[in-house]
Amino acid sequence: MTARGGIDLGGTKIQTAIVDENNEVLGEAKRQTPTSGGPKDVAAEMTVALREAAGAAGVETADLAGVGVGSPGDADEETGVVSGARNLPGWEGSFPLAEHLSKELGTAVRVGNDVQVAVDGEFHLGAGAEFQSLLGVWWGTGVGGGLVLDGRAWLGRGAAAEFGHVVVRRGGPKCSAGHPGCVEAYAGRWSMERRAREEVDGGEKTKLFELMRKHDRDRLTSGIWERALEHGDELAEKLIARAERALGIAIASAINLVDPEAVILGGGMGSRFADRALPVISEQATPYLFDPDDPPAIRAASLGDLGGAIGAALLVTRAS
Repeated sequence: MTARGGIDLGGTKIQTAIVDENNEVLGEAKRQTPTSGGPKDVAAEMTVALREAAGAAGVETADLAGVGVGSPGDADEETGVVSGARNLPGWEGSFPLAEHLSKELGTAVRVGNDVQVAVDGEFHLGAGAEFQSLLGVWWGTGVGGGLVLDGRAWLGRGAAAEFGHVVVRRGGPKCSAGHPGCVEAYAGRWSMERRAREEVDGGEKTKLFELMRKHDRDRLTSGIWERALEHGDELAEKLIARAERALGIAIASAINLVDPEAVILGGGMGSRFADRALPVISEQATPYLFDPDDPPAIRAASLGDLGGAIGAALLVTRAS
């Protein structure tokens, strides 16, 4: 048996998995992403999480065929350096993540963009398996994207499919990169929380932060947004609907550019709210499509919470 490891590094959580040659999960673990410190602190939690998953699988990390990592920011597959991961603490610069983790885990480590590797997982093993081209939209702490064209991941010069930075309103609020009017500024969970706080400061009533404290969270997780909707919270409903509209408009622009066979919606927010969001996104996108009579399929990611880690583990097979 040749086992591989996968690490899905997100703004909220670090999800890890050990898979066999058939991509069946042998062990898994999850830890919270640090909210302070810097790249070394994040890498330390990644190491602990992967070791926990390996322990659950009954293997040592040094005996793995390799480990793949899906990371936010500019993840250079050739060098293993991750730069500008602004959703992570103190990661505005560059850090040799693959080299650092390889020393800690005792095996080869490859890195890729977090959303692209998750999209690759859906393309090979999940909701996109029947298609040859697809756009992945990952709605979570930020908003990310991934592209598969003619059966192959399209990376461009290293920064392709940065879907979160598609502009939906000139002069709008700024995204995590400081650019005005990006879809991430409307739909990224971090931006949504910022907007919620601004609304509260302006006198708006909401249960969002009460629920956050009640459930011992230090941020508005996707679960807190869901609970707020269940409580009939008007501000939560307004901001979720605002995010869905922005996603629909941005998806329409991306469809017009590359004309994929399918759009796959994933990420923490995307997976949790797929049932309500997909019809709204489709409705919002349709008026902007060049060919509204023949839209691509729009589906929810199907690999679940482990999809990013499973997709990351595929990086090891690409290297072999």
